[in-house]
Amino acid sequence: MRLYFAPEETDEFEAMCGLLIHRMGRWADERGDRMDGFGVEAALDYRQRGTPDGRLGLWEPRHVEGFLLEWLPRTVTVLPGDEPGDMPGTLALLLRYLDAMGLADPRGATLAENLSAIEAVTPRFGPAMADRTRWGLSKFWVTTAAEQGTDVHDQEALQDFVERARRGEVAYDENVLDQVMARRLAHGAAARERAEPQLPVALPTEDELRVLAERSAVLPWLRGISAWAGSEGRSVTATGTLRIADARALVAELGTGDRVEGVRSSAQLPRLGLAVEWAKKARIVRIVKGRMYAVAKARPLLEDPLALWRRAFETFTGLRDPLVAPRSGWHFPSTVRDSFEQVVPDILNTLYSLPYAMPWPRLWESTLLGYGTGPGLLLEAGDRDLRVVLGALEDLGAIERYEGMADPVFVEKPLSAAPELPPAALPPELAELFGTVARRPQDPDAESRAGARVAQEAELTDGQVELIRLTALGHDSVRRRLLAEGRDAPLLGELIHAPAAGLLGVLADHYDPDSARTELATWISVRASPAVALEQLTDAMRACPFRTRTEAMLSVLAEAHPDGDTVARGLRGDPLLAPTAISVLVRREILDADDLTEPESLLMVAESLLQLLETVGSDGVLETLRGQQVPARETLAAALASGHPDREGMADLKEVADQFARRPAAQVGRIHRRTGRKGGNRGGKRRR
Repeated sequence: MRLYFAPEETDEFEAMCGLLIHRMGRWADERGDRMDGFGVEAALDYRQRGTPDGRLGLWEPRHVEGFLLEWLPRTVTVLPGDEPGDMPGTLALLLRYLDAMGLADPRGATLAENLSAIEAVTPRFGPAMADRTRWGLSKFWVTTAAEQGTDVHDQEALQDFVERARRGEVAYDENVLDQVMARRLAHGAAARERAEPQLPVALPTEDELRVLAERSAVLPWLRGISAWAGSEGRSVTATGTLRIADARALVAELGTGDRVEGVRSSAQLPRLGLAVEWAKKARIVRIVKGRMYAVAKARPLLEDPLALWRRAFETFTGLRDPLVAPRSGWHFPSTVRDSFEQVVPDILNTLYSLPYAMPWPRLWESTLLGYGTGPGLLLEAGDRDLRVVLGALEDLGAIERYEGMADPVFVEKPLSAAPELPPAALPPELAELFGTVARRPQDPDAESRAGARVAQEAELTDGQVELIRLTALGHDSVRRRLLAEGRDAPLLGELIHAPAAGLLGVLADHYDPDSARTELATWISVRASPAVALEQLTDAMRACPFRTRTEAMLSVLAEAHPDGDTVARGLRGDPLLAPTAISVLVRREILDADDLTEPESLLMVAESLLQLLETVGSDGVLETLRGQQVPARETLAAALASGHPDREGMADLKEVADQFARRPAAQVGRIHRRTGRKGGNRGGKRRR
């Protein structure tokens, strides 16, 4: 069972929800707890659709607060006379279950920390649900309709209410609706699509990063400007710029490289102007009543090169004007300038996610053409601004640029293929069918962009090209920003203290093979011995109650462990893991059907059905069996007689067999998702 799904994997996510709620309900019953299946589903839905990372097993106090105080009040409708249910208690039960089953992501908060957060938030949950200004728009109108006597379960009655509302015949609180709409607009502006997963990165230690930060060309600028301003302050012009005499002196002192000959205003010294503006944005100096002062509270920051570097990086997106603002009244538009606060993070995110240095033509293409920059001089303006931005990032030490051969992946598999223009005689109607209208020959922008793209492609394949990549400092600070945005940014070595189940689960769900090998080796290295580590890993798989997840855990172990195939072979006779081991060995083509004994073949049948049952549910199993040549009754009987060690799964499979025996063959087929769930009340009167 996976705990990470892409947004488009709706069916897979739905099936996982059904399985988890079913199993969790059984677990809750055994403990004497009451589970609200609707609440569990809402919590999983929040992490899947309401957060940018979609890591269902990872919870932190911010998620607790976001779910209970924002998501539920906005999305869950409680009709008049109903109660919202014990959603805080349901969330606590879910987190306990994830922890008990080894499903909790070890990179999140501990169970104790999350339970404390739930306890702290609980008194605010009821008022938040009752606060109408927190409601979503549909919830506002459905509740208003119900309060005015409309049966909201009757579609005709609800439609009649909607029509009356459109005609202005329905009374409602206009002030509340205005606030609902304002919050809706604010939420829509802040809402993020699912962020692309990032590859794990390796980073130096903090002390090593501190040494690297000290080498930045920008830090002496910031320190020098602070020392120059001092506590007594220095006079500046009415517009806040340096006096020309002071500016010339600072150019020499800081070594900004600006040409001062013939300059009559400090505004004509772009690198010094950038340094001064950077110091202001970083809150190292401030201007008060015509004088620039050093900020006293920034002294500890100036003494810590890594902290100062991080502050400088964090404020970079606020430097649009000193970097790329036009120096004259008339200028060409520039994508980099006009979308600076979006373009810069996009560039850094792109570099972060790549395992190879990016060639200039590809970065140029993805930045300028990707944002739809126009032809000719517009491209030149964007090109110039992009180079200025990269130069400043290089001065800071966030990126490095050098000459070299582009990795073949950028040549053989370009990020975006060059568009082909339609044949000249192709009628517009047919061009539309082929999706080429925007690239017609008579479209001058399209031709110009295509020509520019061809020129960049030629540069890419002619030999050495400029390559750009993030430095260790750049990777560190981009990662810190991604995490602050709630995104997933794995770090090699961060799972070193994770429990075995958490380690294997994260590796299976989020790591590429090379990173998984590195992470597993690091984890094993701090255990008492490789044998002890291996035993902990196999014990974690034995304790996992889900067949699909157990197989994923063993698969990643077999792939990442130096003796992985040997480990899998050794588990072929394990009382609990034999079915999983056999399945993994067959999938890895180490065994085939002829290599299996008859008992092993039966275990394989049972294992396949149990994994299918977890994935598509009982009706899905029956649908699949109906399409097989072997009669379903015989297949189910063979599986039930296999002696498979998963008692809970076999009990579920026995129910499927009984269901099949009671159902006429003609009715076997249709897969019903998320209906008739066991182990919890979905709360039928509640609405989304």
